[in-house]
Amino acid sequence: MTYKRSKLELYLEVLDAIDKGTEKPTRIMYRTNLSWKPLMEILGSLQEQSLITSEKKGSSMIFHITEKGKNVLKHLTRAISLIEIK
Repeated sequence: MTYKRSKLELYLEVLDAIDKGTEKPTRIMYRTNLSWKPLMEILGSLQEQSLITSEKKGSSMIFHITEKGKNVLKHLTRAISLIEIK
């Protein structure tokens, strides 16, 4: 049986990937197993909420997690671990 990830799980996976040092969009895409368009929507949403920042480095964009993003990641990951979702 296949399992479809929720939006919350996708957002947390992207935040976690950036927190662990994956900075470039293509690398984030591969690490989180997302296609390009959904990843860009998630990155845009995370930026709007000030959970990540971006900077232009050469010809590519680099993403960094903010302190607010680290707090959200920590608290939501802990909350998910406290409840069993089936």
